[in-house]
This record gives sequence, structure tokens and C-alpha cells, in this order.
Amino acid sequence: MNKHIYKMAFLVMGIAAVALLSAPTQATSQAVPVMDGGAGPCSCDLTILTADGKPAAAADVKVHIEYGFGGFRRLDLEAGTNADGKVRFTGLPSRVKRPPLEFHATKDQLKGIASFDPQVECQARHDITLEK
Repeated sequence: MNKHIYKMAFLVMGIAAVALLSAPTQATSQAVPVMDGGAGPCSCDLTILTADGKPAAAADVKVHIEYGFGGFRRLDLEAGTNADGKVRFTGLPSRVKRPPLEFHATKDQLKGIASFDPQVECQARHDITLEK
């Protein structure tokens, strides 16, 4: 009799475990795309917004960086935003040839720019509002 109770309990626990593992999980937001330049300790978190203040999903963000002695080292970084309009650039140099850096965001016919000086703020957060 005890064997049957243990078998039933084991079966019920197995079914419950399968049901819990197969249940879909919903995340409140997507992971933020990260572009690592590998050139230093600074970073810039950007949120791209449309003119009406909504997140601009799949916007393209570019930055050109000249750094090092004489500005001989160069980086051209590009990343797309997630559904929340967010993107993160890490590994940026703390000293650049011609500060500030300009992050250019575009989506369809809309454009926007954010300036970032890594010598002033090494860990920065900026919003870019896209306009025609």
C-alpha cells in the first residue's frame, strides 16, 4: 500500500514540475543591447525617444571615436535599440581627441544627437529625442 502512495506522490510531483517548467515566462522589458568598444572604462546608456516621448524601437545609433596619442586609434561603433528604445555603449576611452563624442541616432526619416564627454562624465545616461 505504501508503495502505491509513494508512486502516486512521485507521479504528481513529476507532472507539477513539467507544468511549471513549460509555463511561459514574461519579461517586463527586453535585454538592453550592449556594444563594447574595448578601449577604456567609460560607458554611455542611451534612451532613444520619438517626438511624442515614446521609445523608438529598432533605432540605429552610431558614434565615431578618435583616441590615443595623436588620435591615431579610431573606433566606429553602431548598435540598434531594443523595444524600450535603449542601448548601451561600454568600453569607451576616458580621453578622446576632440571631445565631446556625438552619438547619432536615426530611425526612418527621424534624427537626433547626444553629446558625451568621457573626461567629464565617465558613466553617463542620456536621452535622444528624434526629430525631422
